[in-house]
Amino acid sequence: MSRLTRGYVTNELNIMTTAEQESLIIRRGSPWWRMLLRDRFALVAALWLFVLTLCFLFGPLLFEDAATKLNLRARNLPPGSLEHGWLMYLGGDALGRPMLARLIVASRNTLAIALSAVFVAMIVGGILGMIAGYVGRSVGHVIMRFADILQSFPSLLLAVVVLYILEPNVTNLVIVLAITRLPIYLRVTRAEVLEIRERVFVDAARALGGSRYHILRRHITPVVAPTLLTILTVDFSIVMLAESSLSFLGIGIQPPEITWGLMVAAGRNYLSQAWWLAFLPGLAIMMATLSGNILSNWLRVVSDPEQRWRLEDSSGKKSGQTDA
Repeated sequence: MSRLTRGYVTNELNIMTTAEQESLIIRRGSPWWRMLLRDRFALVAALWLFVLTLCFLFGPLLFEDAATKLNLRARNLPPGSLEHGWLMYLGGDALGRPMLARLIVASRNTLAIALSAVFVAMIVGGILGMIAGYVGRSVGHVIMRFADILQSFPSLLLAVVVLYILEPNVTNLVIVLAITRLPIYLRVTRAEVLEIRERVFVDAARALGGSRYHILRRHITPVVAPTLLTILTVDFSIVMLAESSLSFLGIGIQPPEITWGLMVAAGRNYLSQAWWLAFLPGLAIMMATLSGNILSNWLRVVSDPEQRWRLEDSSGKKSGQTDA
């Protein structure tokens, strides 16, 4: 390497280091939890998702027996009654099982399927997108045509056809939902990589002899990851709605397993007699998806250094004006 090239690479590395230091200062300006406390909508959404996480982890261990125990005296019991115990406060279903216990236990399957599908789609789509954007045109062309084929089919229709042919179990449902969401992560990752590969710090790493794998893992993945995580939070809501729709149609999770979609499907026959059988699981689906969308918008702002700096600056001005 010539002296001129060494000087150019050294200067560019110094510029990169300065930028990283400024970004680090911005990130350390205000902790994420403190910014979350300033945003009431995002805080409520985070708290609700935290409650759902507790239900996902500990609900089946505590309430699985209660969710399957029959009590014909409490058939279609309306909400607000404590006559048959506090688990019946949200009412009973058509077989006298407590709605509260069933909602808590059903959250395990609903959330587990949605999370598994989006994580599989993000990992596989992210890897294929990086290969398509960095390795070469021929490989990228083949991968993108594969994404076009997947995206040409309506996602819900593709899931219905595949699950109708295959056995509708948890594994097949996760795979089908992950395949339907994979093109989104693939396209976004490829677009990000095509833009990042032309930046100065990637050229500097390439000039220093870094391999493709090293550059992708060390320099490109940390830049692409925040974008993919933001998409994941939005996609989580979409996948959960898709799973609930498939369960509602009867080709998703099958009884005796419980999901919110199955509860809505079971309660639709009693809308005139017991509206809460379909309303309560539908409300749970709506609140979970709404919380995911609100939190994803907050994460998008916080993960962007420029927007986060403006948010911190505006918050500081507001607090200073209040103190004055």
